Amino acid sequence: MRRPKSLWVALMLMLAPASVGAMPPADPLGSPMWTAHARTQFGDDPVRFDPRVIVSFPMVAENQRAFPVVIDARGITGVRRMILLADLNPIPVAIDYRPVHAAPYFATRIKLDQRTPVRGAVQLDSGEWLVSGGWVDAAGGGCSAPPVSRVKGDWADHLGEIRGEVWPMASGQNRVRLSFRHPMDTGLVENIATYHLEALSVTDADGRLLGDMDIWASVAEDPAITLMVDGGADAALRVAARDTNGRDYRAALTLARQSPMPGGR
Repeated sequence: MRRPKSLWVALMLMLAPASVGAMPPADPLGSPMWTAHARTQFGDDPVRFDPRVIVSFPMVAENQRAFPVVIDARGITGVRRMILLADLNPIPVAIDYRPVHAAPYFATRIKLDQRTPVRGAVQLDSGEWLVSGGWVDAAGGGCSAPPVSRVKGDWADHLGEIRGEVWPMASGQNRVRLSFRHPMDTGLVENIATYHLEALSVTDADGRLLGDMDIWASVAEDPAITLMVDGGADAALRVAARDTNGRDYRAALTLARQSPMPGGR
């Protein structure tokens, strides 16, 4: 698994002078941060907006600490990378996913610090980026509020606990839902340093990498992540994760004994 850039490196990149190159396309959402994020995340790679990148979320954030988002690019061939981005968050990137032997799909929950565009960006094998998304109304404060487990004081008792479920699908892939106990500290709360899961990988029983991702502190406390990976009716999966303190987390998952699920969300 690749080690992601630190928050501070990401912020420095955002504040650095833009490199000379092709301008990103005009933003249909009118975000004041679009050009800066596009140059930081996509560089000089070609970018265009494409509704086939389906980004699903509620129009209003009822809970800005845990806002559900799905990025589904299964209608597009040749997807090698997927990014979840909230433009106006202080930590804009939430997940950077590489579906190696997996469908270009994931679901998770993120923090929202204010009303913001939430986007999905997928990179094709050609290097081109396809982007879609929309505005979300949010009361704010999701990135700067202390995690519930910090307030309760029981975070250390459950740190690193993993729950995982795997269901076979009619498509021949397996739907994997993972949940971790972790405070996912953003570093934006007084006297609480940045501390979050930073990397995750899923492999099959033979050690073949199915998908891996970089994770940022803008993912909600106690992360929940859903993937669709290649597999079969007798597949066993292994999950490995690491946090910013260098702590490793591992789990083995087996398939549920049930009829295959349909190939929907």
